[in-house]
Amino acid sequence: MAIITPILVIFLVVVIFNIIIFVHELGHFLAARWRGLEVERFQIWFGKPIWKKTYNGVQYGLGWIPFGGFVALPQMVTMEAIEGDNMIDKPLPPAKPLDKIIVAFAGPLFSFLLAFATAFIVWGVGKPDTRLTQTTIGYVEKDSAAEKAGLKPGDEIVSIGSNKIDSWAGNMDTGVVESIATSEGDKIQIVVNRPGVAEPVTLNSGYKIEDTSWYKRAAMRKIGISYKEQVIVGRVLENSPAAEAGLQEDDLILTFKGQPALSRMQLIKAAEAGEPTPITVKRGSEELSMTLVPRKPMAPNDDKTAFGVGFKFDESLVSDQIVHPGPWRQIVDSALVMKKTIQLVTSSESSIGVDQLAGPVGIGKGYFDMLTSSSNGWKLALGFTVLFNINLAILNMLPFPVLDGGHITLSLLEIIAGRPVKARVLEVIQTGFVFLIFGLFLYITSKDVGAFVPGGKKEPQEMKFEPSQ
Repeated sequence: MAIITPILVIFLVVVIFNIIIFVHELGHFLAARWRGLEVERFQIWFGKPIWKKTYNGVQYGLGWIPFGGFVALPQMVTMEAIEGDNMIDKPLPPAKPLDKIIVAFAGPLFSFLLAFATAFIVWGVGKPDTRLTQTTIGYVEKDSAAEKAGLKPGDEIVSIGSNKIDSWAGNMDTGVVESIATSEGDKIQIVVNRPGVAEPVTLNSGYKIEDTSWYKRAAMRKIGISYKEQVIVGRVLENSPAAEAGLQEDDLILTFKGQPALSRMQLIKAAEAGEPTPITVKRGSEELSMTLVPRKPMAPNDDKTAFGVGFKFDESLVSDQIVHPGPWRQIVDSALVMKKTIQLVTSSESSIGVDQLAGPVGIGKGYFDMLTSSSNGWKLALGFTVLFNINLAILNMLPFPVLDGGHITLSLLEIIAGRPVKARVLEVIQTGFVFLIFGLFLYITSKDVGAFVPGGKKEPQEMKFEPSQ
């Protein structure tokens, strides 16, 4: 049963992908039929068909390359290198520019309509509010960009750059993590409310980007801060310093070296530094004092020190609300996300590059994670489908050859010039762009796959401790 569930989820993800592609291509197909254009093939995925059937003069098929789909329309631009040789030998009258514009626009329109229909469902059933609602700093790493900028534990972050902050993570425009990662320029302006200070404090921070292996995506910008939380003990390893000190699961750590315990990072960093750490914990109704003395675990981690304690997530920091955003609000928010993504990828001031985009593998993994995350995972997947379809519609409207926006642009130029671009020249240009897009697709997919491959730094393994002598 443990294997069957992932297989069913993967099958569901494939079905979702196919529905999204089918609806987009259906728009082109129906518009071509309406405008009287000849339709040769309607195929989901590229490449030679692994399944095909001809009905009413149209070949329907499923290709072997699991990417995209097409409707073969010989009166528009032929794409023999990708779609295969033309099946119709008879001469066909050229399509009118207006007809080509309508057919090209119909695909993005149907993607938009699918997004809108899905948004109505999300409006009705709702979706989880996944934001990490804390906005107060609990830990500032020593010698980090944040410390150099003057940020302190207890600071409540009000804004980062132009973004008003309402959460630590979970929203591209209002989350601390996302706002730092997507910031532009050499300095990040951060406004905080500081205890004991009447006016907001404005600070300018640098950032750090950790090194990653060549086959992985570049890391995002970080400044070295963590959120304020209740530090709750989780698993305590046998024979570890934490076990020998008397720590137990569900203990609430109140103080750390005489200071309030605001983040698990205080203990983690103390362990890495090999520092004896006096703490106070609350267990039930009583408070206990103890000292954690770091000790090297057995190999393979004998080059580090640790207390041998895990931590539980502070559930109070996550909103458990089900929100019901209106359909148009979802559409607008999705379009704004796409706009910002394009802006960041094309900006020389941003650290976000093409390798941060997700291809089918990355998107599929996202769907898989959502559908297996919780009882409301399917609601998350519905909300993401709205974003996915809006992104698909906008991307296809970009004025590049091969894309629907390119067809529209060429048809408008044909109206202005009074004649079309030569078919052979246009096919060469379009084929070149197809291979360019496939190259980009393979590059992004390599980063998707790279996310599954351990590498670079040594992977952490289970710590084991010998009993102290």
